[in-house]
Amino acid sequence: MQKSCNCGATMNIRLRTVIFQNKVEIANVPIYSCETCHRSEVFPPVKSELTGYIRTLGAQPEKGTVLFNDISELAHLFYLVTSKESRHNSVEAVVEDRINELLDLLLIAQSLNDDVWMEDVRTRLKQITTHMTATYKLS
Repeated sequence: MQKSCNCGATMNIRLRTVIFQNKVEIANVPIYSCETCHRSEVFPPVKSELTGYIRTLGAQPEKGTVLFNDISELAHLFYLVTSKESRHNSVEAVVEDRINELLDLLLIAQSLNDDVWMEDVRTRLKQITTHMTATYKLS
């Protein structure tokens, strides 16, 4: 995925590490980066999730590392698509497999009457469908 930078060059999206207050490393954040002017910007569809997570850390966070792909479904999809295991699969196939996996998890969560797990899976599915709707103008 690419977009134009303010300098006129092309920005490419990559999974990067964001460091909060020199204490918390948030790995696998989708970031647009410009090789020409070195400008970076968080991928807009995950920005609110990232800022929401950072808010939960508080003013004095403990030192540590977090995988953003465990928090954000879109970051997880980027992670899957760029993994060595998926290099021979199309993006569409990876997304379809993930949706099917989440639907299977939803069935398991429903069978266990686990409302918290069901809501988490629904939220993840919603993140995918919201982005797909916006990307492909389906609504």
